[in-house]
Amino acid sequence: MNYLNEVEQKVAESLLQIKAIKLQPKSPFTWASGWKSPIYCDNRVTLSHPAIRTYIRQKLSQLIQEEFGSIDMISGVATAGIPQGVLVAQDLGLPFSYVRSSAKDHGRQNLIEGEVVSGQRVVVIEDLVSTGKSSLVAVKALREAGCNVVGLVSIFTYGFEEARKNFEEAKCALHSLCNYDALIRVAASNSYILESDIEFLEKWRQDPANWNPEN
Repeated sequence: MNYLNEVEQKVAESLLQIKAIKLQPKSPFTWASGWKSPIYCDNRVTLSHPAIRTYIRQKLSQLIQEEFGSIDMISGVATAGIPQGVLVAQDLGLPFSYVRSSAKDHGRQNLIEGEVVSGQRVVVIEDLVSTGKSSLVAVKALREAGCNVVGLVSIFTYGFEEARKNFEEAKCALHSLCNYDALIRVAASNSYILESDIEFLEKWRQDPANWNPEN
C-alpha cells in the first residue's frame, strides 16, 4: 500500500470534514454527464473556510514552485478554477488570466480574459480533474495564444485512466494535491465509509461510465 504524504492526508481530511466531497456508496449521485457516481466533489466550498482555503493556496503555490520552477503567469479554468487561481497568483506575485468555457458572444468575444503575452511560461489551475477534457480545452486555448503551458495543477483528481491518457496526449503535466485513492483510505480510517465499501468504490473508478450501483 502506497504511503500517503502529509498534504494528501490533510486535504482529504479537510474536504471530507467540510463536505466539499461527499461519499454515498449506497445512494449514488447522478453527474451532469449522466454517470452514476458514489462521490460528489465541489471544492468551491473550501472558499468559505479560511484556514482550509489558506492551506490549499499555500500547497498549490508550493507544488507549482517545486514542479515547474520559475513561471510567468497563472491561469484559471472557468469557473471553479478562477478563485483558486487568483489566490495562488497573489501568493506568488504573478499575473493572472482565466479561460472561459466558450468565447463571449459580444464585445471582443474573448475566450481568454486578462493580458496574455506570447512565450509566457504558464501553469493552469483547476479545482477538480475528472476526464480532463474541459481542463485541456483551456490549455489548448492558451497555447494557441502563444503561451508555453508547462502544466496543470488541481486540488483533487479522480485518477481516471482516461484523464491520464488525455494529458499524456496533450503533453501537459498534471499534478494534484489529493486523489481518489488517498481520499478513500482517509475516509475509511475516519469512519466516513465502511471498510466493506472500499472495493465497491474502487470498481466505480475503474469504469465510471458503465458503473452499475446494483452490481
